[in-house]
Amino acid sequence: MAYLLLAFAIAAELVATTLLEYSAGFTKIAPTACSLALYAFSFFCLSRALLSIDLGIASATWSAVGMVITSVIGLMLFKQQISMAGVFGLALIIVGVIILNLFGHVD
Repeated sequence: MAYLLLAFAIAAELVATTLLEYSAGFTKIAPTACSLALYAFSFFCLSRALLSIDLGIASATWSAVGMVITSVIGLMLFKQQISMAGVFGLALIIVGVIILNLFGHVD
């Protein structure tokens, strides 16, 4: 259940971050309000997930998944570009988070 809450937190944060682009610097009220509400929901889900998941693992997972998917959203929706060095860096982050999730927890 904790990882499902973390997934909800990540998904809400991704939508909120995407809406920031549409808010035009908080000048458009609807995307701004939705973004703020989704950030609040995201942090609520994260706080509940942290009852069962270590902070470092949850934070690393959240940030890595968020960076990768946000980069893909930027590429697809906003026609932004990323260099091969950037792709390599994202790959290293993914590998690091996988290692952290598999071996980072001390029992």
